[in-house]
Amino acid sequence: MKRISVLLSAIAFAFVFSCQKPEENDGPAPAEKPLLVSSVPSDGAEDLQGNSLEMILTFDRNVLCPTAQQNRISVGNGAVIDDVSAYMTEVTVNISGLEEGRTYTVVFPEGTVTGYDNNPAEEIRISFSMKELVTVGDQNISENLVTADPIPQAKAVYDYLRSVYGSRTLSGAMSHVAWNTDEADWVGEKTGEYPAIAFFDYIHLASSPANWIDYGDISPVRDWWNAGGLVGAGWHWNVPRTSSETDPNNYTCDVADNTFSVSDALQPGTWENEFMNSSLEKIASYLKLLQDEGIPVIWRPLHEAAGNTYTQWHSGAWFWWGAEGAQAYKELWIHMFEYFREAGLRNLIWVWTTQTSSAADADFEFYPGDEYVDIIGRDVYDNTDAEDLASQYSAIIQYSPSKMVALSELGGVADMSAQWNAGARWLFFMPWYDYDNDYTEGYDHDHADIAWWKASFGSDAVIDRASLPSSLFE
Repeated sequence: MKRISVLLSAIAFAFVFSCQKPEENDGPAPAEKPLLVSSVPSDGAEDLQGNSLEMILTFDRNVLCPTAQQNRISVGNGAVIDDVSAYMTEVTVNISGLEEGRTYTVVFPEGTVTGYDNNPAEEIRISFSMKELVTVGDQNISENLVTADPIPQAKAVYDYLRSVYGSRTLSGAMSHVAWNTDEADWVGEKTGEYPAIAFFDYIHLASSPANWIDYGDISPVRDWWNAGGLVGAGWHWNVPRTSSETDPNNYTCDVADNTFSVSDALQPGTWENEFMNSSLEKIASYLKLLQDEGIPVIWRPLHEAAGNTYTQWHSGAWFWWGAEGAQAYKELWIHMFEYFREAGLRNLIWVWTTQTSSAADADFEFYPGDEYVDIIGRDVYDNTDAEDLASQYSAIIQYSPSKMVALSELGGVADMSAQWNAGARWLFFMPWYDYDNDYTEGYDHDHADIAWWKASFGSDAVIDRASLPSSLFE
């Protein structure tokens, strides 16, 4: 009987034990699938520009994208996936062959992205659309100058610029250093055709008047205007490097070794503010002399503000007015605009200069706003690729469809005939002056020699001084 009881107890124990929950496994927990955290561009992004882009997917853990799986990733609509790579938490996909106005969906089937334990991410779909590109004919150019109640001559010049924009381009030449028409005269003497616009520079404002520079003597500008040429001007705004600097010869517009602050200049009571406003008062008086003569000025101040902020070098601004970023720069531009308005200046046609060379490096964060700008300029050096220059032109008008776009400085670029034929419909162009002051025909000009000018004037699209309507100067 005892043996039967023991046997029954053993059976009961085994039954109870078999019904108990198994103990927790001390090994690693089952692997989880990688989860997408974000993408650039984001899903549903619109109005992207360019014919290629780099897509970056970011996951919640380190991932792999096995080479054997990459051919399963698709984009469709004729676009091509050129390269796929994975590093840490990111997967990068380079896509080309994108077309304006089309929508694309990049599909990553399950298994094309995995964790380090080979656990596959679920299928991922990222859709985006490309912007319908604006052309010159599509642009709706502002009919009025941003200056209220401009002098009649300024309005007449602006209306003329609007009338030729997209169909012809005006030639221009920069003064040698500051206050002369040496470059324009050299071009005219050697080619028989004078540039339509002579540009001047108020770079020596702090020294004027002096026996070597006097912006109060407007005869170089007035003579050019009376000869039937349009007038442009810029301002390399040189400032003291420190509050104790008093010698204008040591002033600079560069960022290096310069403590002059944009934000401080906009604050009343600072030495920078005092210097800024005294400079604005001085230059306004000089510009007023031209207004009194009925001479409008294509006015291009505070140029190239972004510098290399958005280019592949990302080295920031090279002029002090852009050194503290976009917001401070825009406030400075608007301060100048309003100061001149209060001073009664009504002869200016305002040109803002972009550094944008493609949709990828656009600097329109620095753009002061449509109400403060009449024309967008672009400065280009050492680029003989006419197709690329046309691409730069196209990239800019996407951001400024209501403004005319000009090649506001150039040097060492494809001639204007080649650029025009490639589709670069610049409003005007202006080679920088030659540094060596050698005005022979065969001289190897730093920026645009006579051979370049002859090739440019060879285009029927290029306007010289003699082709300007005489009614502009009445």
